[in-house]
Amino acid sequence: MKKVYSVEEYIEENAHYGKALELLRSIILSTELEETIKWSFPVYTLKNKNVVSLGAFKNHFGIWFFNGVFLKDELNILQNAQDGKTKAMRQMRFETINDIDKNVVLAYVKEAIENQKLGKEVKPDRSKKEIVIPKELDEALKNNSNLKSSFKNLSNYKQREYCEYISTAKREATKQTRLEKIIPMILNGVGLNDKYKNC
Repeated sequence: MKKVYSVEEYIEENAHYGKALELLRSIILSTELEETIKWSFPVYTLKNKNVVSLGAFKNHFGIWFFNGVFLKDELNILQNAQDGKTKAMRQMRFETINDIDKNVVLAYVKEAIENQKLGKEVKPDRSKKEIVIPKELDEALKNNSNLKSSFKNLSNYKQREYCEYISTAKREATKQTRLEKIIPMILNGVGLNDKYKNC
């Protein structure tokens, strides 16, 4: 997706929903929310906290509620963007401008603003997940003190990546192949996917 620097530019890039996006924008701007661009999407904030955003795609467009999980949604019109993954965000999806009921949209946006004022938000889980070392890796660590100290020096995130890499292999042979691949990487103090980062 092309990087955009203004809401006008975003609407221009999604001209097939231009009038509909303008309508949603005008409804949101009738409230106290402030308009900005984040991640190349129009985002509307209250005291620098994300409340709603606009999004347009090939076959639909809509409003994303950052903490939509707290909305009453009595009309049962909100959708979870990704079931099982998305905890807080909910979307109000449309296919044409005729699907937009101004009063409903405004009511939901106002409720989202009130929820934000009340401090209702899902905090990201920053707790340390327990690292379960698979038996193949555990044996290798016990038999090689250099490997063990190198592994301990890795961040929790990198340790977890290596453990999951081994434990997600279904066959024993694959686990062994993966183990042989990662031993030199651990000894070098690198993470499993470091080479893909900062590309």
